[in-house]
This record gives sequence, C-alpha cells and structure tokens, in this order.
Amino acid sequence: MALNDRVTFTWLGHGTWKVRTAGGKDLLVDGWVASNPATPEHLKRIDRLDLMVLTHGHFDHVNDVVEIVRATHPRVLCQMEVGNWLVRQGVPEESVLGFNKGGTVEVEGITFTMVHAEHSSSTPDGAYAGEPVGYVVTFENGFKVYFSGDTDVFGDMALIRELERPEVAFLSIGDFYTMGPRRAAKAVQLLGVKTVVPMHFGTFPALSGTPAGLRELVGPDVTVIDVRPGDEV
Repeated sequence: MALNDRVTFTWLGHGTWKVRTAGGKDLLVDGWVASNPATPEHLKRIDRLDLMVLTHGHFDHVNDVVEIVRATHPRVLCQMEVGNWLVRQGVPEESVLGFNKGGTVEVEGITFTMVHAEHSSSTPDGAYAGEPVGYVVTFENGFKVYFSGDTDVFGDMALIRELERPEVAFLSIGDFYTMGPRRAAKAVQLLGVKTVVPMHFGTFPALSGTPAGLRELVGPDVTVIDVRPGDEV
C-alpha cells in the first residue's frame, strides 16, 4: 500500500470530521452531517466512506449515521451499547465493531484506541448508550491524533500522554455542553501536545468558546489552528 506523508481532516462542523487517511481511506468521525446546521451545503452528502468512529450516542453525533451507512457501507467503530442500538436501527451487525474503553483495534491498517471521556450519552430515542469515549487514532504512516469527543477535562489525560503520546489533539472548546477554553487549556497541558484543532464551538449561541480564547490561554508554544466548517487541516 502506497502511503502519503500527510493526513487531511475536513471539518464538517460541530464535532464531525471527514478524514482522508495516509493510505487513501475515507473516515468519518461522528455522524451529524445532513441535519447539521454548521455543515456547508456542498459537504452534506457523503458518497464514499470506508470507516466511521462514534464517540457517543447524542443526536448531534449520530443523527445521520444510519442513512450514511446505508449509502456508503463503512465499518462502524463505536462503544458497545451504541453499536447494539445501531443494529436495532437496521445497520448490519457485521458492519459494527463495538468495543470499549482501553481496547485497541486495527482496521484497514489504522489503529484505534478507545479512551475515557467525561460527558453523558444516550441515543436520540432515549436508549441507554453506555459511556462517552474519545479515541487515539494512529494512521498508516504512524501519525497519531487524539479526538476528545465531548469531554470535560479530566486528570487521566496525563495517562493518554504517557501511554499514547498523540501529536495533535482535536478538542471540544465550546463550553456549556463540553469544556470551554479555560478547561481545554488545562487539557492541552495534561496531554502535552503542541498542536490543537478546536471543535464543537459556534454551532449554537451557547457554544461560545473560540480558538482565539484558547490561544490566549495556552501561550505561544502551542499552535491552535483556527478552523471554520468546510476547512481542511
């Protein structure tokens, strides 16, 4: 397999990312696209997908998952209870890989380690969805990132640093439903990363955190990438 020296991340708005991996695979992180008010119109349709990972069951992360799976037939990686719910919605059982915190799986040459998150989780119809999670993803070329999901900061982010050593962190900063810039700055310190990509901000008025606010708090030694929905990183 020919590998690229770069992985590209396109922000579809809120907590959803479309990723082109080093091996040319298309990966979606969380499935809120067609009904996502922050997603640019030209990105609302997903025509090709190899993999999908889900952080938890809230509507703003899974609302379009079933339709996307029907159209593109990806492998879906998620927490076990979310996987069971997807099967009940008609997603083929063989398409779902449900595992749990601390577990590591390799699919299509990409390694996914499911890690802790401090949030809540239920499905749009109110079903129990287990606990929320984050992921450390190691791409085919060795590049390693951390997707926080909708977490608050927690002390064991230091263990993610010690055990996984991600190079880049994708962190929710909106406040109200997740950590805001002040607590995200502490997460940056615990994780030890030098590059941060903010997410889960600006979708609704309550999500008032901004990349500029985070940049002021982390100082000049950390690069905070200022992104808008539709931007490619």
